[in-house]
Amino acid sequence: MPRTARKIRSDMGWSTTDRITVRGLDLPNQILGHMSLGDMAWLEIKGGAPTPAESKVFNALLCALVEHGLTPHAIATRLIYLGAPESLQGAVAAGLCGLGTTFAGTAEGSAQLLQAALGTKAQPKAVADLAQTARDIVADHRARKASIPGVGHPIHKPVDPRTPRLFAIAKENGFAGRYVELIQLVQQEAERASGKVLPLNVTGAMGAILCELEVDWRLARGIAVIGRAVGLVGHIAEELRNPIAREIWERLDDEASEHARPA
Repeated sequence: MPRTARKIRSDMGWSTTDRITVRGLDLPNQILGHMSLGDMAWLEIKGGAPTPAESKVFNALLCALVEHGLTPHAIATRLIYLGAPESLQGAVAAGLCGLGTTFAGTAEGSAQLLQAALGTKAQPKAVADLAQTARDIVADHRARKASIPGVGHPIHKPVDPRTPRLFAIAKENGFAGRYVELIQLVQQEAERASGKVLPLNVTGAMGAILCELEVDWRLARGIAVIGRAVGLVGHIAEELRNPIAREIWERLDDEASEHARPA
């Protein structure tokens, strides 16, 4: 029998000769001048405009990872822009490719861990003892010699300064529930079990708050991508004002090949 094709449908946006509609809203008259970039991101991801509380929390999450200095992402973007200044988007894309389990991308792992333990708000799991759940999570990761996403930071110790502020904003706006509680218990148990200082970093906080906002864990890294893209464009803007990429390249080349030069 011939296969019956499923009708293709998208509710994201469409255009006519005189109208542009995005998620059911008129772009020129209901979005432009009315929504921030963060609110627009929420509209695209969630399908409707955010409440004031959702807007404040979500925009804070987007801002949290915009800038962190000369990280590998920023250096990659600057170097690619040096080689291909006609391709700003390629330079930004190069930086974004580095969002992973070491830098900036672990909000995904944090959110996945929490949703695996507690389910989603739409389909919650019955968990009576969050402290025991935290102990089980830490024990499992230690047995596998796996790092816990969102726990630990090479620079910010004993506290990542972004984390308590994000949690305060979440609490002020009614988004500090079981996910936030569990990730904090996981961090405390990880420190106890290891005997090391392991702060809850910004991506751990983001993963928990995104769960509170009912964002699928598979989209969590995308939130980091949105914020970091802004920061990488900012690095190119600074590169135009104060170029350093060529200096980075030439110094690395000189120092790396110094041993091979004749005495």
